[in-house]
Amino acid sequence: MPESGASRAQQERTHISTTQAVAAESAATGTPPGNPAATDAARRTGLLVTLVLGGLTALPPLSMDMYLPALPAVTESLHASAATVQLTLTACLTGMALGQVVVGPMSDRWGRRRPLLLGMIIYVVATAICVFAPTTELLIGFRLLQGLAGAAGIVIARAVVRDMYDGVEMARFFSTLMLISGVAPIVAPLIGGQVLRFTDWRGIFAVLTVVGVVLTLVVQKWLHETLPPQDRHTGGIGDALRTMRGLLADRVFTGYMIAGSLAFAALFSYVSASPFVVQEIYGASPQTFSLLFGINSVGLIVVGQINGKVLVGRISLDKALAFGLSVIVLAAAALLLMTSGVFGHVGLVPVAAGLFVLMSAMGLAMPNTNAQALMRTKHAAGSASALLGTSSFLIGAVASPLVGIAGEGTAVPMAVVQLVCAVGAMACFLGLCRPWQRAS
Repeated sequence: MPESGASRAQQERTHISTTQAVAAESAATGTPPGNPAATDAARRTGLLVTLVLGGLTALPPLSMDMYLPALPAVTESLHASAATVQLTLTACLTGMALGQVVVGPMSDRWGRRRPLLLGMIIYVVATAICVFAPTTELLIGFRLLQGLAGAAGIVIARAVVRDMYDGVEMARFFSTLMLISGVAPIVAPLIGGQVLRFTDWRGIFAVLTVVGVVLTLVVQKWLHETLPPQDRHTGGIGDALRTMRGLLADRVFTGYMIAGSLAFAALFSYVSASPFVVQEIYGASPQTFSLLFGINSVGLIVVGQINGKVLVGRISLDKALAFGLSVIVLAAAALLLMTSGVFGHVGLVPVAAGLFVLMSAMGLAMPNTNAQALMRTKHAAGSASALLGTSSFLIGAVASPLVGIAGEGTAVPMAVVQLVCAVGAMACFLGLCRPWQRAS
């Protein structure tokens, strides 16, 4: 299809989805579509849905990162080794990865609301039990359940966005979600630290339980069903597996999925290695590390907003994605040269600048890979969202331990992992997605 034809088709789809949204809001509010009151109601509803979906995608990072300052206290309280207590993090992360594979197909069959509400209720129960966990083994088990249930928010939030939007509007919405969910990993450890000033580690799970209850009530009241009954799948597990196999057989979808997952792995390797690299190798204080971590996160969020507010609609998503991946590759290569001693001894400032550029470019890579992949999967947004999320978590989990493979005296493994992931992401984008073919 010629580029102009593709643009017209995309505009028509966006117009149709907008018209449907306005019509649905008119039916809900009882105001005619052309009425200014309907427009104001739709705008307020859109903001509310954005906040709800942002809260759902922020809940898993909160569940992971609020708990980090309490790890030493858990070790002492439950008389367990540090390695055993670390399994509580691994269990939660594993649950988030596997839960998406389960919940995504469920949402394609039964709609978005019922699986989401069920997941939120289980999350609240599992988190509440963590408050009273008497042993590490029980805490690990219910952290796994917490992750499995919390995955519902991640996967269904993406599916809801796909139900509501198409084309550039979907990319814009993903960039907005990044603004909300990107703040969570920054503030979560700070919140956890403040909670520990007034109570022990069990208080953190109590706070998470309250957050889960509030989100469940908000979803029940304000997040309406977005998948019409006629668009749902009626098959069982076999049908869900066939759907996922069909999605993976789509070369372009798989290309975007793996490219996005490898970009996420590069980011995850930074999260895993940066405390050690910045503090132990370059001698920075914990306060300096926290400042740098916050600045890098702000860079990611700001570029994500530039992507959604400025670039999307002016240039193609593939061009923005290609630029973002190129910057990530260059930044990772520069980090490898600096940390390997090619330029002699390099201080913290140049390395911190390279990490800032790499992290900021993620604001172009992650929302656009999600949007481009989901644009091909209107028929199975839940299953597609599950594959996107699970792939990111699993590849990130594999890459994360590799950053410390050479011991504590070098940052080279972090840079190598980041460069390999970045080059792999670019290779998948060019070799599988082949954007020049679809643009011609």
